[in-house]
Amino acid sequence: MELDEVWTFVLRRTNNRWLWLALCRRTRQIVAFAVGCRGEATCRKLWQAIPPAYKQAHCYADIWDAYARVVPQEQLQQSQTRGPTNHLERFNRTLRQRVGRLTRETASFSKSHTMHFYALSLFIHSYNRSKITPK
Repeated sequence: MELDEVWTFVLRRTNNRWLWLALCRRTRQIVAFAVGCRGEATCRKLWQAIPPAYKQAHCYADIWDAYARVVPQEQLQQSQTRGPTNHLERFNRTLRQRVGRLTRETASFSKSHTMHFYALSLFIHSYNRSKITPK
């Protein structure tokens, strides 16, 4: 799995929200996400949202203290370069391209935390469905 976080905001730029993501490297699907601050509490929310089958996987993340405190050390590999998390970094660019409310210079933005969460949920669900390969 790859773990990463993306900066967003609700209503005004000073009202920071961070979207924490967990991506399966094999299927390229988002297996869990959490929205909140950039601290350990939201990282724990992300870890709790990850399905049990994925919690055994090796995790790649950037160097952020919250990951080291939440993810078991034997499963975590942190790196200062973007190489180990390149699939998730690519997804972050796709997210900013396709979801208007996440574009940095935009007139469209979320006015409530609830709608922000649902807009992200809807996009992630649609993205995951596009990654399903027919049998």
